Amino acid sequence: MADNRHDQALNISPPPQHHGGDIGVFDDDGRPNRTGNVWTASAHIITGVIGSGVLSLAWAIAQLGWVAGPTMMVVFSAVTYFTANLLAACYRSGDSVNGKRNYTYMDAVRNNLGGFKVILCGVVQYGNLFGIAIGYTIAASISMMAVKRSNCFHKSGGKNPCHMNSNPYMISYGVVEILLSQIPDFDQLWWLSTVAAVMSFTYSTIGLVLGVIQVAVNRKIKGSLTGVNTGTTEKVWNSFQALGDIAFAYSFSMILIEIQDTIKAPPSEVKTMKKASAVSVAVTTTFYVLCGCMGYAAFGDLAPSNLLTGFGFYNPYWLIDIANVAIVVHLSGSYQVVCQPLFSFIEKSVSNRFPDSQFVKKHIKIPIPGFRSFKLNLFRLVWRTMFVILTTLIAMLLPFFNDIVGLLGAMGFWPLTVYFPIEMYIAQKKIPKWSPRWITLQIVSMICLVISIAAAAGSVAGIIHDAKSVKPFHTSY
Repeated sequence: MADNRHDQALNISPPPQHHGGDIGVFDDDGRPNRTGNVWTASAHIITGVIGSGVLSLAWAIAQLGWVAGPTMMVVFSAVTYFTANLLAACYRSGDSVNGKRNYTYMDAVRNNLGGFKVILCGVVQYGNLFGIAIGYTIAASISMMAVKRSNCFHKSGGKNPCHMNSNPYMISYGVVEILLSQIPDFDQLWWLSTVAAVMSFTYSTIGLVLGVIQVAVNRKIKGSLTGVNTGTTEKVWNSFQALGDIAFAYSFSMILIEIQDTIKAPPSEVKTMKKASAVSVAVTTTFYVLCGCMGYAAFGDLAPSNLLTGFGFYNPYWLIDIANVAIVVHLSGSYQVVCQPLFSFIEKSVSNRFPDSQFVKKHIKIPIPGFRSFKLNLFRLVWRTMFVILTTLIAMLLPFFNDIVGLLGAMGFWPLTVYFPIEMYIAQKKIPKWSPRWITLQIVSMICLVISIAAAAGSVAGIIHDAKSVKPFHTSY
């Protein structure tokens, strides 16, 4: 059924409306019944959100200190939850229960704002998703190397620095993603999202527990109220980059509409999505504050940029290995979740451009013993494979984990998490210009814009600095 739904999504003509006996099989837009609920939506969000970002939060808090660090994490979570609810209300145009569905973030912008903003949204959203795929490739390879290095370090008793090249690990991760990328759409990703969400809790919990143990061993809580005490210029840039890291850790708005399109009704999709957003933001914020704060409490100003792979913990090495394997499994699922909107956009665009192409439309049935036949689409195979290869190559060129994380967070947070949801909400609710409500929303937007610009500047400065010591395709850790 999900395969049929995917075929219909690629059809250039409007989906047919079904009546009578089909009413229990098809939704109001003629597409097969959606089956998602609060828990599947929450799993998708958590899979896309709790990722490599959580591992850099101890470093981020170290740059900001005990006052500003946790405060900014709570502020970002509040803004994310607030704007996620605004965005969820834009899934249907007009009436939130019976209005026309917007299948993608771009559709919502097109029907609520229109004009140049649609193009701007597409460039920012899909460019950000492309960047996140690169970031996940870097993070996964670092975790894979960390398993190898921790075992090497343990065997040598800490005498061998255990340097190794990252390229083979990035290529291995790319091969896995090529295979997983053939899963057609969000509907068939539920099992991968569930596994990935469990993995995210696994490594986050391990990081938290190890932080607590380290604090107990130290017999004191490290850190200071104002964070790392470095030169003024470096302090400013690092603080800006820390804001970008925190912003990246909360980014899920770019896939929210696509996730909402998997939810069944009744109750209305907006009600279910608001509950899923509340669950997801509450869970992620709890883990973020605990992991980030305990990491900083354990290591103070020396908190590593990647809590598990920066060798903040050497023992028990087997537990660190489990955590890093969980990271790799989680990022394997996250890659697919964040890339589905981009995959869908390209495939629909090409289908509209070449409606009679057998290469684009034809599906080949591949029998799988004990399971239903898998429908392989040739265009999907070629295009998604090329996409994964490209992101892998760029990751090999730019292996700056912390800087890339900060830049992605800065680039995506304001436009996708704040600006567009607020502007669409204002347009949909017809909020008068210069009214108290309008002014309040604009103030929130402007504050977030300033933070995003500062975070982007800090991350770019970090990338420029790190690029001086890296040779393309010859990066070792």
